[in-house]
Amino acid sequence: MAVSSIPHRVAVLALEPVVGFDLTIPSTVLGAARRADGKPLYDVRVCGVRPEPVRSSAGYTLVPDHGAEALAWADTVIIPGTYIPQPRREGTLPADVAQALALIRPGTRMASICTGAFVLAAAGLLDGRPATTHWCRAALFRDLYPQVKLDEDLLFIDDGDVITSAGLAAGVDLCLHLIRSDFGSEAANRAARHCVVPPWRDGGQSQFIERVVPDEGSDGTAPTRAWALDRLGEELTLGAMASYARMSVRTFSRRFKAETGQSPGTWLLQQRVRHACQLLETTDLSVDRVAQVAGLGTAASLRHHLRNDLGVSPLAYRKTFRAT
Repeated sequence: MAVSSIPHRVAVLALEPVVGFDLTIPSTVLGAARRADGKPLYDVRVCGVRPEPVRSSAGYTLVPDHGAEALAWADTVIIPGTYIPQPRREGTLPADVAQALALIRPGTRMASICTGAFVLAAAGLLDGRPATTHWCRAALFRDLYPQVKLDEDLLFIDDGDVITSAGLAAGVDLCLHLIRSDFGSEAANRAARHCVVPPWRDGGQSQFIERVVPDEGSDGTAPTRAWALDRLGEELTLGAMASYARMSVRTFSRRFKAETGQSPGTWLLQQRVRHACQLLETTDLSVDRVAQVAGLGTAASLRHHLRNDLGVSPLAYRKTFRAT
C-alpha cells in the first residue's frame, strides 16, 4: 500500500468562506475507513489558519478544533472548496495562508476538493502538473493559472503527491480513492457502504457540464451555430454551414475556430453527443432512434462517442440521469 502508518494523519484546512459541504467530506468518508477489527485507519483533524471561528458559504460559522499547527502534524493535507478572494480572483495567497502552508512538512501529500485547487495553484504546487476543479470555474482557473494542465472532464486527478478533485460530491470520489490507494479496495468498499455511496463512479465531470446555446442575434458564426443546432439530425456539411454564414469555407473555418476554439466538425460532433444525452434523459426513444435523431447515425456510433466523451454507455447514462 502507498501508506503504512495507522492511523494516517489528515489535516483539513478550512479557509473562509469555506464550502461547508466540502469541509465535511474528509471527516465523514475517511472517518468511516476502518480495519476489519474496527480500528480507524485515519485520524482526521479540521483546522483553520488560526484557532478561531471560520465562516462558511452556507450561512453558518464553525470553530475548528485545531490551528495551523495541525498542518505540520499531518501526513496528508486536504483543502476543501473555498471562496477566499485572493486565490480565486488574483492568483495570489494571503500572507497568513502562505505562512500556514509553509508549516507543511516536505513529502506531505496534498489534496484539494473543488475550488481548493485555486489555493494549491496560488501556492505554486500545481505548476506544470495535471489538475482539476469544478467545471464551472475552469475558465477562470485557466486565466489565473495558465501554467497548470487543467482537465475539467475528470472527477479527480492523482498526480502522486498532489491530488485534486472536481466540484462538491467529487470530493467523496477523491476520499474513497485515497482509502483505496492507502489501504486497498476492501477498506474503501467498507467505507463506501457505511456512507451509502458507490465505491466507484463511472464516467467523469464532463457528464454534468452545461453547454451554452449561441445567441442567434450575434455576429460571426453564432447564427450558423444556432441554425445547425436545429438541424442536428440532418446531414450538415462544412460547405452547407459556410454557405448559410455567407462565407467561404476557409473564412468560415478560421472564424469558427477563433470564436469557439474548435473546428466546425469537432463542435458539431460535440453538439450531437450533447443532444443525444438530452434525448436519453428526457425521452423513451430507443438507443437506435436517439442516435438517428441526434445525427450520429447508428447505435454503435452513439455508444462509441458516448464512451469516448463521457466514459459510459447510453443505457448507463439514461439510468443515471433519468428517474424511473
